[in-house]
Amino acid sequence: MPSSPLPACAAEAQNQGTATGGPGLLVPDPAQWISTTTGRIAPDTYTWLQAVHWVSDSQAHTPARSHGPQFGRTTLRIAQLLAQLTPCRPGVGYLVRMLKLSERTVQYHLSILRECGLLSYTAKGSRVRQVGGRASEFVRTIPVRFDEALGLRTAESESYIRKVVGVGTDEGRRALAQLGKKASRTVRRVKRRSAKKAGSRPSSASSRCTPMGVGAVTSSPAAPTNNPSEDDFGNGNDQQHQGERKGRRRLNQVGRRYQLGLELVQQVTWLSGSPVPRVAWAVRHLADAGWTAHQVIAVLAQRTPATRIHRPVGFLTARLAGAELLYDTEAKRDAIVAWWRDSPQATRDRHAEWAGTWQAPRSTAVRSLFRHAWARAGETGRPPLAVFDEQPTSEEHREARTAAWRQYLSGRPALVTSALAIAGREQAEQIYGHDLVSRVLRLRATSSHLRTGAAR
Repeated sequence: MPSSPLPACAAEAQNQGTATGGPGLLVPDPAQWISTTTGRIAPDTYTWLQAVHWVSDSQAHTPARSHGPQFGRTTLRIAQLLAQLTPCRPGVGYLVRMLKLSERTVQYHLSILRECGLLSYTAKGSRVRQVGGRASEFVRTIPVRFDEALGLRTAESESYIRKVVGVGTDEGRRALAQLGKKASRTVRRVKRRSAKKAGSRPSSASSRCTPMGVGAVTSSPAAPTNNPSEDDFGNGNDQQHQGERKGRRRLNQVGRRYQLGLELVQQVTWLSGSPVPRVAWAVRHLADAGWTAHQVIAVLAQRTPATRIHRPVGFLTARLAGAELLYDTEAKRDAIVAWWRDSPQATRDRHAEWAGTWQAPRSTAVRSLFRHAWARAGETGRPPLAVFDEQPTSEEHREARTAAWRQYLSGRPALVTSALAIAGREQAEQIYGHDLVSRVLRLRATSSHLRTGAAR
């Protein structure tokens, strides 16, 4: 099958590389496009990574510049990440985030892959006004030098420019097998070891100095750094032992106090918004004795707190005084938790909370302003609760009372409490009836979770 003619610049680069007899793999800029490349499109990422590792092992690349990085491990890491992209349109910022490299380093190694004939432009990135930058899109290609070095026979193809039809020598087959093993492995970043040894002292030239030129002490003799035990790293797997040490890490005494304080602030309603350090100090004796948040809440639930608590942390300290001496065993604490979970008071606390999103203001001054504003609104002739185009009918009034009774019987008297907080008891009785309003007010006197905001 006759071969297709190559572009002039690409043919010249290929002839120059072949004539040198050495590495000399350098694709010029005009031949780095899919329309002008001399290579073939890789049928899959596995085959492409074989070509990448061949360039790395043979050092076939001749850089176009005298400075900058060479084809190495970083190039292989970038190639592995490019093999995962479909289509191959990597943004420089994405590669920087994924590989923890600098932007300039990523640009260098992308240019190295293009110079080796492993990447060919489909569309070059650019910036569009009011739209943002567009990343370049590449096609993964395999250079002609790879086919020649391994003795691969190729023929023309409509999809891949050329396709492999056979391997000429046994050495080529063995080389492909070895490259296949390398393409299957993951190339990881090598962590650089510190140049300082454990017993060496820092030199005065490398230590930081104060503005007056006096050397600053970088370590404290009171806290020397000890080398890790050899037993901890017997199998050489540092990351595995670090994970085990993190899993075995336990909180110290102060950490347990803060943990218990945070759980109480999150779970106890009247402690919400209290500073965690002060709550941790209040429960320090219980935390040291190994108490849990459920055990503390069970002790607090023995007596219903007041309707309004001005000093939550002080109230908590008074309630828990001597509790660690009264419930000094785990069995006693488990018994009080079991009682709390099965008690009617705990059930009422779980189900009698106000489900509304609005709460009446606690400040007396704000309530006074609200009552004056409500009185002025009533003088203007506006309806006290809502603006209706028409007065509610008897059927609508009956439906409102039925809905309020159903919510009350299910433990959610939100409709009545809202009317009491906004309009007062008189208006609430006109809407929902004297019997239902009286029941809600009696329930408010026995539960701290109901706050209607109106005087009885």
